[in-house]
Amino acid sequence: MSGSSPGRLFIGGAWTEPDGGHYEVIDPATEEVVGLAPEASRAQVYEAAGAAAEAFGPWSRTRPEERAAILDRAADIVQRDFLAHAEVARAESGATASTARGMQVGVGIARFRRYAKGALEPVEEAVAPQINEAGPMGRAGVFGALAVRQPVGVITCITSYNNPWANPAGKIAPALAMGNTVVVKPAPQDPLSVYRMAAALAEAGVPPGVVNVVTGSGAEVGEAAVDSGDVDMVSFTGSTAVGQRIAEVCGRGMKRQLMELGGKGAALVLDDADLASAVAGIGTTFSFYSGQICTAPTRVLVHRSRQEELIAALTAYANRLTVGDPRDRATVVGPVISAAHRDRVEAYVELGRKEGARVVAGGVRPGHLDRGFYVAPTLLADCTPDMRVVRDEIFGPVVVVVPFDDDEEAVALANDSDYGLIDYVWSGDVARAFRIARRLRAGGVGVNTVGRNMEAPFGGFKKSGVGRDVGSYALHAYSETQAIVWPG
Repeated sequence: MSGSSPGRLFIGGAWTEPDGGHYEVIDPATEEVVGLAPEASRAQVYEAAGAAAEAFGPWSRTRPEERAAILDRAADIVQRDFLAHAEVARAESGATASTARGMQVGVGIARFRRYAKGALEPVEEAVAPQINEAGPMGRAGVFGALAVRQPVGVITCITSYNNPWANPAGKIAPALAMGNTVVVKPAPQDPLSVYRMAAALAEAGVPPGVVNVVTGSGAEVGEAAVDSGDVDMVSFTGSTAVGQRIAEVCGRGMKRQLMELGGKGAALVLDDADLASAVAGIGTTFSFYSGQICTAPTRVLVHRSRQEELIAALTAYANRLTVGDPRDRATVVGPVISAAHRDRVEAYVELGRKEGARVVAGGVRPGHLDRGFYVAPTLLADCTPDMRVVRDEIFGPVVVVVPFDDDEEAVALANDSDYGLIDYVWSGDVARAFRIARRLRAGGVGVNTVGRNMEAPFGGFKKSGVGRDVGSYALHAYSETQAIVWPG
């Protein structure tokens, strides 16, 4: 892509040689090297944060129309090189070709377009006037007030490996729309797409220092991007364990946070559910990005009267899925991100066996593939609520099934979790489903669907996160609210 420089950091508008050399980015499907990513030093991360702090004043004062135009141009530039971007995303993330195009690069473009419009949304809201009597605070009068959303400042965006386009764009675009500057620290497994995004933004006219990208294969780069004194807020997508460590550092510096963490989505299949719809929804855990998605309906709670029927249908669904090279159009299930993660998922399946779960689909490594980090779609039945496979986020194509006897037990089981990101309810009675949805301790609930409304707030209860983004809620997340009061 024009303007980009492979293997270099992007700091203060310049492509910069990394102090720590480079590390290899591996294709999860072939185990071949996709490219080299730069290893930043702690000092270079601080340099990036300093550049963002220096750029913040001028950028925050730009007209919203100018920020909107830049985001729109960036979307045009990404669209221009769409197929090349999708191929790199597929290679470094292991996503299927259709997912890399539609759900990764395509959604990234859509988010730049959305927040180009978002930059023009009103940031001022009138507060009802208040009549004050005379007193120690001054004379009597009618006091007007205005609530104004202001940019936070320098925002560190730490992004997840499961979507190297949509996730970074979902942070960078609303942050820039609100007048913030950013330091982006991509996941180490697939950072090459984010450098392409930075190049598009630079070509679109983002001033130097407004967007900075730093990478590293270890924890040091992320730690520096969080603890830098120039950083005002951290937006993080990833595991709850890492999020907790980041939150501790943010707490010491009173930095703002937006945390989108783990999930163990409960899918409640009631006695009157349309099983075909439920199976299609639950089956996305197997078929969409090999279950490496925090919103997946991985924990199936099914009415005991429908349990065997559902297990049979899910088993048939899992066994029909083609596992293989994501470049092949027939492939539905590609690899997981790394050998280490494949081993982790397989260890959980083995743990499930030891705990007494019955493996009714998958459970063994696909034998027809001699390279790549593949996990077969796996279904575990005869599960109980205390099992680790039921309680822990596995983040792979593994679904567990737990029966219940009535709606009260279903709600109790669903809420018996450290997580609360997105749950699901399948029922032929929509009013009943809505009543249950209101009782679930989750940031979102899908009723008879795993689909999302991309203007609805997104985020979690409990250990699934802090704050809300998506739609206009992201603009609120990347802003502070200031009150201005005057006598009428």
